Amino acid sequence: RGAPSSEIMENKVFMSFTFYSTILILKMYVVAIITGQVRLRKKAFANPEDALRNGGLQYYREDPDVERNLISLSRAHRNDMENIFPFLFLGAIYSLLDPSPAVARIHFFIFCVGRIIHTIAYLLRLKAPTRSVAYGVAQLPCFSMALQILLATTPYW
Repeated sequence: RGAPSSEIMENKVFMSFTFYSTILILKMYVVAIITGQVRLRKKAFANPEDALRNGGLQYYREDPDVERNLISLSRAHRNDMENIFPFLFLGAIYSLLDPSPAVARIHFFIFCVGRIIHTIAYLLRLKAPTRSVAYGVAQLPCFSMALQILLATTPYW
């Protein structure tokens, strides 16, 4: 009984959703890892215990470059949580509605690519409106899925 249900494994939409969701979660982890790497590279730690472990209390300090990078990383991470978590809910419910696998895959792909571009635009400080366009494009499949969920569930309210 430890193996996944064959019914779930045969649901192409859910498997596609699982694939793109996992990519997005891994992207969020990468942003968190980059945050730690920025502090390590510049030897500017926010906690004395981290500074002591990495060379001494003199590294318990603020560095303007680190702070600027961390603000961008923090904003990117917070924006991910505000957008990826709702996508996880919407995509899971949408997967249960038996949509066309090709259409569903397009929804998931567009959201995933939009979020990746959005993060890259944050981290590399790309010119406007790159980040805004990536954000907007990624929202389209979420609105589409939300609308389809509402249409499917309206008879039950």
